[in-house]
Amino acid sequence: MPPAIPHPAARRATVFAPRLQALFDEHLGKDLARLEPDTIGIAGAELADRILSARKATETERPTFKPLHGRSISRTEASAGIRTIGRDIREALTHPIPERTDLSGPWPITGHMFLRDLVLRGDPYRLRILMSRKLEIDTKLTWTTIVVGAALPGRPKPGPRLTHTAHLVAEAEGYQDRRYAMGMYRRLAAPVCFTISTLVANALWLGAPFDEGVPSRNILYEAMRLLPPSWNLLRNRSPEYPVIDDRIRPGDDLLMLPLLTHRDPALWDAPDAFRPERWDTLDPDDTPGYMPFGHASERCWGRHMVMPLAELLLDHIRRTGLVVAPGQRTAEVPLLGLLGVKEIHIGPRSRIRRARA
Repeated sequence: MPPAIPHPAARRATVFAPRLQALFDEHLGKDLARLEPDTIGIAGAELADRILSARKATETERPTFKPLHGRSISRTEASAGIRTIGRDIREALTHPIPERTDLSGPWPITGHMFLRDLVLRGDPYRLRILMSRKLEIDTKLTWTTIVVGAALPGRPKPGPRLTHTAHLVAEAEGYQDRRYAMGMYRRLAAPVCFTISTLVANALWLGAPFDEGVPSRNILYEAMRLLPPSWNLLRNRSPEYPVIDDRIRPGDDLLMLPLLTHRDPALWDAPDAFRPERWDTLDPDDTPGYMPFGHASERCWGRHMVMPLAELLLDHIRRTGLVVAPGQRTAEVPLLGLLGVKEIHIGPRSRIRRARA
């Protein structure tokens, strides 16, 4: 009997940034660990559940809707914004991806640019540039881009070519309101493009090529288990927490670590293995310790937008035969707020086969 041929994904190595790797090496399997003199890391599912249920996140703890340009974003305003970008996404989903669309190239940037054009369609350049991934790592550049865009003459005018999200800017009165509206435009649209393109890239790197019978949704759930988009959740010091666990001091900030919880051997069978079939019998909304979009008490509002678009892209990639370039054996996962592979290369299966022949 010939030896079994290993799956291509088995030959790939995911290289985590040193500080992320240190979390695995030093704290995996622990429910609580002191990370800094005033910071506790929480990885135990039961303990994290009790802490996150103790109170709602404050405005500075929310990942997307922190204060903007010194102005608080109320939950009502945040909810209205999510509904606005949701309308644009639903409209984008009404149009299937043309079969000739080629999504080969470096990911996640290729997916990010495609999503920007799909969701934001005919919005003017001064708004679409706010989707640049370079702005994600340079807050000063982000601020400058918004300030210049808000000050330029010929601001966007309301009309059918604009997305619903762009109308927030077009309807703003005066420079200060336009600047704020442009900041909200980025806060609403950019995370969608960033998260989906990164999630699909993670899934491809961790498991492609996939068996035909495995649903794309299960693949994405499993990718989010191993590389959760929200890999840490901050809770600032609060009097509720020392009462929950006496190892927590009154002056301690808390950092929930789904990155570790999602690989806890006490919770998962073969925790480091990419097994999308496990989601045939698991409910992602009711699986202890699984929180790629936050805790059940306060889920990320954008999760219902992320999954349909991510499935759309992944289904198209699978249908058109794109696979991870076999020559790429390593991918880096940098220390950023959004956890994902830095760059992987995707190409047509047929071209790869011809190259091998």
